[in-house]
Amino acid sequence: MSGPKDLDPSSSPRALLGAELRHSREKAGLSQEELGQRLFVSGSFIGQLEAGTRRMQPDYARLLDEVLGTGGFFQRNCGAAAKSKYPEHFAEAAEAEAQATAIRQYAPLLIPGLLQTPAYARAVIRAYDPTTPKETVDKWVHGRLERIRLLDNPTKPVLWVVLDEAALRRETGGRAVMEEALRHIAGLARRNRAIVQVLPLSAGAHSAMQGALKLMELEDAPPLVYFEGVGIGRLEDDPATVAQLRFMFDLLVASALSQEKSLALIDALAQDYAHEEHP
Repeated sequence: MSGPKDLDPSSSPRALLGAELRHSREKAGLSQEELGQRLFVSGSFIGQLEAGTRRMQPDYARLLDEVLGTGGFFQRNCGAAAKSKYPEHFAEAAEAEAQATAIRQYAPLLIPGLLQTPAYARAVIRAYDPTTPKETVDKWVHGRLERIRLLDNPTKPVLWVVLDEAALRRETGGRAVMEEALRHIAGLARRNRAIVQVLPLSAGAHSAMQGALKLMELEDAPPLVYFEGVGIGRLEDDPATVAQLRFMFDLLVASALSQEKSLALIDALAQDYAHEEHP
């Protein structure tokens, strides 16, 4: 009997690879937990591979071929499924983000990607590496704008962002860029497309002083938390870790301004940028 055919790169390799994994696992009579035990990972990790929210790494592909007897199928095809227009450290998070039903995020240093304007995104990317060629910057900005299309859907995902006041006062790209960026955020809030709160400087010490926080809920997989640093990123699905970070986000919400007061502050800062009166 012939084995599974290689994936067509023009299709959705990640989804097809996940579907083939589910088929092969069920054919072998294994549950997600049982297969996970053989790979020394959790059953939820296998579920995320099957749902396409996790990238299949070569080491796991090799083990899957050995355990499931798939004749090297996963090793041959994990490369096609791994292709992404995003940086390596962020690719998995971006793909999980695209399938999320709810996203909760705290941004301490900058306006997060889903709320950025093209000009703000360009200024941020250029600040990361002033020597990056224009063509590369254009490509990255385009990728960021493609992510923002998630918000074209009027209801999904639910986006709840707590912005640090410091990020709104950090002049990125110039006053005109900041004015546009803040008016864009206010517009999303007024159209009920995003829940936006500002954590004021007057709040003092808070639960997420160690860094950014991003939680994602998924329809067919356990919730995820994404940790990010300079040039690095990691997805985590450990239930205890996710629960702890969700509690931290709840504390941030409790310390932040109400939606109404947050919108008033964003409007005032945008007005200040417009009149060059921002301190």
